[in-house]
Amino acid sequence: MNEEMLNLKPAKVFYYFNEITKIPRPSKKEEKISAWLEQTGKALGLPTKRDKVGNVLISKPATPGKENVTPVIFQAHMDMVCEKNNDTNFDFEKDAIQTYVDGEWLKAKGTTLGADDGIGVAMALAILDDKELEHGPIECLFTIDEETGLSGAKALEAGFMTGKMLINLDSEDEGQFFIGCAGGKDTVATLECDYENVKDLEEEEFNFFKITVKGLQGGHSGDDINKGRGNAVKLLTRVLWNAYCDYGARVADIQAGNLRNAIAREGYAIVAVPSVNAESLESYIKEMDATYKNEFHTTDAGVTVTLEPAAAVEKVLEETFQIDVLNALLVCPHGVQAMSQDIPGFVETSTNLASVKKDGDKMVITTSQRSSVESRKQAIVDKVSTTFWMIGADVVSGDGYPGWNPNPDSKVLHVLVDAYKNLFKKEPQVLAIHAGLECGLFSEKYPDLDMVSIGPTLRGVHSPDEKLEIKTVQMCWDLLIEFFRLLK
Repeated sequence: MNEEMLNLKPAKVFYYFNEITKIPRPSKKEEKISAWLEQTGKALGLPTKRDKVGNVLISKPATPGKENVTPVIFQAHMDMVCEKNNDTNFDFEKDAIQTYVDGEWLKAKGTTLGADDGIGVAMALAILDDKELEHGPIECLFTIDEETGLSGAKALEAGFMTGKMLINLDSEDEGQFFIGCAGGKDTVATLECDYENVKDLEEEEFNFFKITVKGLQGGHSGDDINKGRGNAVKLLTRVLWNAYCDYGARVADIQAGNLRNAIAREGYAIVAVPSVNAESLESYIKEMDATYKNEFHTTDAGVTVTLEPAAAVEKVLEETFQIDVLNALLVCPHGVQAMSQDIPGFVETSTNLASVKKDGDKMVITTSQRSSVESRKQAIVDKVSTTFWMIGADVVSGDGYPGWNPNPDSKVLHVLVDAYKNLFKKEPQVLAIHAGLECGLFSEKYPDLDMVSIGPTLRGVHSPDEKLEIKTVQMCWDLLIEFFRLLK
């Protein structure tokens, strides 16, 4: 066990979280964590079942005298976003997350921490393991693949769980209770690359460079989309577009961004530049470095644009093809598209230009769209799709997932609000969130399910800056204990 976690409270929650950090659990590769959860449930002597896709349900009978209390489901997803810094040597399919305490926060060394949603899984397991807690019937549902399509929630069969209330443990702000969320959809554009040989270009001599944009915060493509942070795909494209127009830079490779649900933090391109323009390009890159530092001095003070020599390449993207790709990336919408007309300060519709990657002879551009209004979600999907259709790309949008309509009269919400006021002598915030939660899918198959989403405070999720505020885990745990005391 990580020695630093030995002193963290609540001890049982952090014991389980530490165990979870040892188990590889990338989205769509949850076999090990799913099997471990099944084994843990059985080791606790509790009824445990796993469905055909790997979702796990562990049940805990009511304590004597509490049999008639409303049954409650606690739900968390077992997969994690796997992001690391480029200079971090780490294999998410084999290695344990390296955690450490930094003041009031728990962090990971160079990678995502996986507290989204490992800490929710840990809290649910701690509830199951608590021998002193008095409670009604409990079910803990652990779903797969929340981060890349919510396929676990989609595959959940009616009747798999029986509880009447559900507390989703996947929110990231202590003191905020969420009763609604946006729906989402992914849109991916693919092009066959056209090339030409460097030796066939008009200029006789070329210098070869690697242009890198990095040092951005990135973050969650829903929860952080309104914070004005830089997008590495957008910033790199802007540099490349001008480098081509003014200095004849020809792109040989481009790799920027990573996961569709994360704001792109870094990226690079390999370019061939006529030798006569090499010195001017160096000056331009220094200028853009200063420009970006000025433009993002508040949100991304660490942003850098660098130029370094690269090995010579034999071919570059054909000129018209390069122009089309850069033009499309430059005009592709990114960020907030509309604010809610009903909830002040709430993002209604957004889109994330997540990544562009030359993969062999294909150029793959990944985006994601979100909205709490279904028609506007489709409208922004159509706008993004058209951007890439116009350059001849093959564009595919996934099935997506529905939003979750708020129910301010929710019983589980009112019990949690009363519990919070009892403990902390103040009102919690009741909100909707511009991120995907599995609750929308649960409501399709269990239309009478009464739901709310809570959690401790997390920052920098979906990036290596992810951190968990330790004291809020105790606060969230105390809230759950008080919830059980009040629930009739």
